[in-house]
Amino acid sequence: MLGTFGVWGSHHEWAGRYDEIEALGYGTFWIGGSPELTAVEQALGTTESITIATGIVNVWQSEPEAVSAEFHRLASDRFLLGVGVGHRQIDQAYEKPYDKLVSYLDRLDVPADRLVLAALGPKVLKLAADRTAGAHPYLVPVEHTAEARKALGDKLLAPEVTVVVDEDPEAARALAREKLSFYFSLTNYTNNWQRYGFTEEDIKGSDRLIDALVAHGSPDQVAEKLRAHVDAGADHVAVQSLNGHYAELAGALGLKR
Repeated sequence: MLGTFGVWGSHHEWAGRYDEIEALGYGTFWIGGSPELTAVEQALGTTESITIATGIVNVWQSEPEAVSAEFHRLASDRFLLGVGVGHRQIDQAYEKPYDKLVSYLDRLDVPADRLVLAALGPKVLKLAADRTAGAHPYLVPVEHTAEARKALGDKLLAPEVTVVVDEDPEAARALAREKLSFYFSLTNYTNNWQRYGFTEEDIKGSDRLIDALVAHGSPDQVAEKLRAHVDAGADHVAVQSLNGHYAELAGALGLKR
């Protein structure tokens, strides 16, 4: 359904252009941020075979009954719903996020096999395995992919992986550090990175952290790093390039039709 590689990006950037990703041979487009399902409808309407997924619908911003109604109205077997709890620092009502997620699932009328959770820690990964098709982690090192595979069993594992296509490592790191600086203060991410041995200094944006989270280099080098997540247990990798070059990446990944 998803293919091995897809693209993760914003509806504002890609609206009206989803067919370009489909033509390159990617199997899925993940609409990032907290998208309205009208964006999903537009993406489905301009493509023929690619899966459209949300990465992710924020449970604090979209009521489950409304999401359920839209899901059934769209009635497409090419739509995968991703949901998650957002960030403590952004969502004013952010209290007991795990309980909120459980209650949201209780009220959500979407088949489990068409639903994934944004999951980082072991508790939510287990919830994803128990109640949905699987997990869609974001900004994770390959070590997380290996651990998530164990936690999920045979359920779907579809991490987002950020990339920069640039053979100058300093320039690539600088771009990644600039674009990702927003995440360096978000505790759900920083706590997860600390589980994998990154220090408080690393979390300010060290080369070590950037190299672990961002695949950078030539298209072939980036493709090799993306395949490392597949080798570690990912069923699908959602590629988010900070500087484009999706056609070159498709070629390096062997996707071009």
